[in-house]
Amino acid sequence: MDQQLQQEGYFGEFGGSFVPPELQEVLNYLSEQFYKFRDDPEFKEELRYYLSEYVGRENPLTYAERLTKAWGGPKIYLKREDLNHTGAHKINNAIGQILLAKRMGAKRIIAETGAGQHGVATATACAMFNMDCVIYMGAEDTRRQALNVFRMELLGATVVPVHSGQGRLKDAVDAALDDLVRNYTNTFYLLGSAVGPHPFPTMVKHFQAIISEESKRQIVEKEGRLPDAVIACAGGGSNAIGAFAHYIDEPTVRLIGVEPDQAPSLTQGVPSIIHGFKCLVLLDEEGQPKKTYSIAAGLDYPGIGPEHSHLKVTGRGEYATVTNEEVLEAFQELSRTEGIIPALESAHAVAYAKKLAPTMGQDQIIIINLSGRGDKDVEQVYQMLK
Repeated sequence: MDQQLQQEGYFGEFGGSFVPPELQEVLNYLSEQFYKFRDDPEFKEELRYYLSEYVGRENPLTYAERLTKAWGGPKIYLKREDLNHTGAHKINNAIGQILLAKRMGAKRIIAETGAGQHGVATATACAMFNMDCVIYMGAEDTRRQALNVFRMELLGATVVPVHSGQGRLKDAVDAALDDLVRNYTNTFYLLGSAVGPHPFPTMVKHFQAIISEESKRQIVEKEGRLPDAVIACAGGGSNAIGAFAHYIDEPTVRLIGVEPDQAPSLTQGVPSIIHGFKCLVLLDEEGQPKKTYSIAAGLDYPGIGPEHSHLKVTGRGEYATVTNEEVLEAFQELSRTEGIIPALESAHAVAYAKKLAPTMGQDQIIIINLSGRGDKDVEQVYQMLK
C-alpha cells in the first residue's frame, strides 16, 4: 500500500477525514502528536510497562483441546483477550490513547461505547490517570448492559444515555463527535473502535496490533509455523484488525471477520461516508445508515473500519455472518467444553469457527480471537434462554 496514502488515513479508497474545518484542525494536531510519540522510546517504554503491570499482558494463546476433539477438524487455539484487566481487548487501546492524551495535556476524556467494555476500559484508564471522563452510550445499550454502566460510574465516569435514533452504538458515536466539535479545545476523544476520521483507525490499529504481535510469536513457539486461519468478530473492527495486523502480509493465513446476520456491513454494505470517514455502510432506501440489530451490543453498527473495507474489496480478508441462534449455541458450547464463558461478541467468532472446522484438515490450525469475557452478558443470555 502507498505509504503516503496510509499516512493520510486511506486504505485503498476507504478512510480519510470528512469533518468540519475546525474539527479537522484538531485531528491534524492529534495526528501529528500520534506520529510523534508512536515511536518515541520513552512513550513505548511507558506503554509496555502499563500493558504488562496493569493490563496483565502478554495473555495466553490457549490450545482448546476438548473443542478441537468435539469439532473433529483443525487444532483450535484461543487468543485470550478475555483475561485482560477489565475483561476485553478494549483496554489495550485505552491505555495507549490515555498516555497520548496525557502528553497532549488533556484533562477531559470522552468516549462512546456499545457493549460497555470500551466505556469500562476508558473509565478505568481515566481513574488511573486522574482525568474527567464522560461516556456516551445508547439508551437501549444502557438497559442491555446495566452492569457495565454501574462499573463505569463506580470508576468515576459520567455515563450519558443517548436517546436519539435507535439508542445504540451509532447514536453514541454521533453524540461523542458532537461533543468533540463543541469542546475540542479541552477534550480528548478516546475512540474505541477502528472507525472514524483519520487518525483514529490508524491509532486504534496501532494499539490493538499487540494481539497479533503476541499470537504470531506464540503460535510459532507452540506449533513451529503460522496458523491457517485467524478468526475474529467484527462490529466496528478493533479486535479484528488487532488480531489480523501482523498476518496481513502473510498470504498463507486466512483472515476471517464474523458479523451478525442483522448487521452485515461487510457482506452487504456499499461505499459511503459515515462518522467522518469512508467505508462499507449498510444504507436504507433513502441512502441513510440502516437500522441494525445484534444480540451483542458491541457489534451493532451499520459501518465498519476502513481497513476492513479495503481487505474485503481486495479479497485479502474474508467476511461471513452468523445467526443469533448460532451465537447462543457457541456461547454455551465454549462454556461447557473449555470452562470459558465468552462475550457474545466473541461467540460470533466461535460460531463461525465451528462451521469452518469440518472443511479443514486435522493438520491445520485456527486461532480464534477471544475478544472478551461473558460476565457482562450472562444475565441477558439467561433471560433469552428462559
